[in-house]
Amino acid sequence: MDRPARTGRESDEARARILGVAEERFRRVGHHRTSVADIAAELGMSPANIYRFFPSRNAINESICGRLIDEVTDSAFAIARSGAPATEKLDQLLTSVHHHTKTMLVKQRPMHDLVVLAMQENWPIIQAHIERMLMILEAIIREGADAGEFEVEDVAEAARAARSAFVPFFHPILIEHCAVHGEDAEASMRAQIVFILKALSKSG
Repeated sequence: MDRPARTGRESDEARARILGVAEERFRRVGHHRTSVADIAAELGMSPANIYRFFPSRNAINESICGRLIDEVTDSAFAIARSGAPATEKLDQLLTSVHHHTKTMLVKQRPMHDLVVLAMQENWPIIQAHIERMLMILEAIIREGADAGEFEVEDVAEAARAARSAFVPFFHPILIEHCAVHGEDAEASMRAQIVFILKALSKSG
């Protein structure tokens, strides 16, 4: 007799349980040392049952990495929606993303390694995240231009330029490089933010 089909809610709950156990193990021992069999054992089910909800091990990795990236995006959206002037929003956004990435390196190294893998292999969720962050940067810069804080001819181009200028303080591998070599990333970050804001500000 066939097993009754799960409802959408039951499937969502099962996926959430699997991801919860997988993420906890990732944080404890790292994704490299976690197999589907390990996740299944902790849930008291068979690996085959895991594959009923995730087509591959990579799908689990991407889902957990997506959770980590969503934390950054949610924070960025909150800053963009605040009532602060655009100059302050942009400063807060760049600072927040840097500190989040740096904190993950120091306090959640296994999760940092997962994000690095995603970036090295160019997972689709990374490109989607970049596009969302560009959209948020563009919205803030447009708001600043409309308010007379910024003077830019092409808002989309200005957003791409601002992101490119801040890559050393966004990218987890580059942040790790600074930490390993004892470089003062905080002072460099502040200087770069000042540079970006001056480049966007009205010349007169």
